[in-house]
Amino acid sequence: MIKVEFFGTEPIYGFHIMGHSDMNPKGPEILCAAVSSAAYMTANAVTDVLWLKPVLLNKDGNMYLKVKTESEAEQCRVLFEGLRLHLSSLSEQYPKYLKVKNSEV
Repeated sequence: MIKVEFFGTEPIYGFHIMGHSDMNPKGPEILCAAVSSAAYMTANAVTDVLWLKPVLLNKDGNMYLKVKTESEAEQCRVLFEGLRLHLSSLSEQYPKYLKVKNSEV
């Protein structure tokens, strides 16, 4: 199962995505690909478009990204809200394979 945690709600400071869906062990993992693509797009926009330097770790099916200040979180508001909306929509379609939650900063 893929588990996604968003840090904060108003504003969101970042996210942690961990795990694999294991939805199709013998073939293409469309859910993992969809989640990974959205996460990489968000991370690349934060670092290469907004030129922020968040805490960013990416290894073995885990991506952790967290901005450091409320000002940075405000700059990323649309990106983080868009990612949350997209992943929440996917979790409604694939509830056995993807879980999204929010936690406080």
